[in-house]
Formats: sequence, structure tokens, C-alpha cells
Amino acid sequence: MTYANPNILVSTDWLSEHLDDENLRIFDCSVLLALGEDGAYSIESGRATYDETHIPGAGFLDIADDLSDPDNALRFMLPSEEQFAKVLGAAGVGPDSRVVIYSTNMTAWATRLWWMLRTFGFDNAAVLDGGWKKWQAEGRPTSTEAPNHAPATFVAQKRPELVADKAEMLAATGDDAVCVLNALPPAMHNADMAPYGRKGRIASSVNVPTMALEDPETGTFLSGAALEQLFGSQGVLDLDRVITYCGGGIAATHDTFALALIGRDNVAVYDASMSEWAKDPDTPMETV
Repeated sequence: MTYANPNILVSTDWLSEHLDDENLRIFDCSVLLALGEDGAYSIESGRATYDETHIPGAGFLDIADDLSDPDNALRFMLPSEEQFAKVLGAAGVGPDSRVVIYSTNMTAWATRLWWMLRTFGFDNAAVLDGGWKKWQAEGRPTSTEAPNHAPATFVAQKRPELVADKAEMLAATGDDAVCVLNALPPAMHNADMAPYGRKGRIASSVNVPTMALEDPETGTFLSGAALEQLFGSQGVLDLDRVITYCGGGIAATHDTFALALIGRDNVAVYDASMSEWAKDPDTPMETV
């Protein structure tokens, strides 16, 4: 089957043909994340890599610093409407813009920005299929020049139904009408690794790991039929409401995006995810 929502994913061919479109806004939003031997993650903005080379016309949006809540102790939490609107407006994104997002490493950084845009009411955004890796592999043009878009007015109107908090997740663990979906690797889901605190997974959750969503060679998304089969095998498509989670609300947006591709829109992201859940001894978890 083809995708139910093909407009949220663009190919490298499409982007190459539309680089000069007046209303196009391209963004690299890479974050460099590494898991150390001590089990802690190191976080580094991808801006330096962007400065070295990027897709012509692309700007850089810093998820780690500019697009995360500075007052929250947890990393990468959703910023306020005002903060998000200020950053996107300064980058030249307005109501008539067409936004294309990519990252140089995990696609989940691109889907994180896509999800934030959608959460704040902006629907004309797409992820570059295969991202920077595919663009480079095809020998397409690169640049070191930053764009100079005029500032625009970005109006942020939050859709609260797309964001889940701990209270909603607690309710979901006992609700047979909601699917709780873990995007973390199987080793974390199965309690073989525990980088966020207690071992295990949120009670009653199923696992579709983020790395299973793409072709390992090209980094492009699986076909619509393959995604239907993948999510269907875990019972995700049997219920109308889905809440995705991961370690810190990043990989969860990758699953959320893939579900949107196949027409499943009633999906929320538990933004704090295991960074909050695993540290609370009163939240239910499973290890077997």
C-alpha cells in the first residue's frame, strides 16, 4: 500500500527539484547523542557539523538548546508556545512556508521537530526520506552558506491531545482502549539494559523499536504495507488511541511519525518518557 499521508515525507529527488522554491524552508536539526560506559548520555548540538556542510539553503535549528524547555530539569522537554514561535519565526517560518527537515544521524531528530511543529499547529512540514546520509550518498550538492530568510510571524497554537504526561500514562497502563508503545531498543524494553534508572518497561507496553522503521541500507522508511504489518504485529493498530514513549521523547516521535504515514493520527507522545517514569518508584513497570 502507499502511504495514507505521503505529504509528510519527501524524497531526495523532490527536494533537489524544489531547492529554489520561494516558500521552502529546509532545516538540519541534528543532535549528537552518545551513550557512555557509565550509562549516561552525552549531548552535543549538531551546529558545528552543519557549519561544515549541509544541504543548500538549509538553516539549523537547535533542538537541544533553543527548542527545549530551559526551566525543566529533564532534557528535551517541549518548550512553551512563545519560545517555539520566537525561534521558528526568527528562522523565517510563517503560515505560507513549506518546511523540510533532516538530520545527519538519527531520523528521530527530524521527526522530533516535525512532531513539535504539528503539536504547535503547523501541518505543512515533512521529513527528508533517508536524510543527510542518502543526500550525500547520491552525490547531491552541498553548501557552507547559511540562508538569510526574512523573519516571519509564526503563530503557535498547541494541540494538547498530542502530548501525554505522567498522569495520562498512568491511566493508560490500566486502560484496554489505549495502546502504550515503546520505541526503545528491545534490550531496554526487555530489561537487559537500564540507562534511565529502573530496569524494564512501562507496564502493559508493546515494543516497535525505532530502528525497525527504516531500511538499514538507505535509511528510508519502510513501505506503507510493511509499516502496517510491523505495527499490526504488536497490536498497535487494534486501538484508536496510542501513546508512544522512549527515553526522553525523541525516538517516540519516530514511531509517531511512522504511524502518521499510515494514517494513524490519534497518537500522543509521552514527552518525559523513561527519564521521568523510571526514576519514580511508584510508577508500574514490567521486566518479564
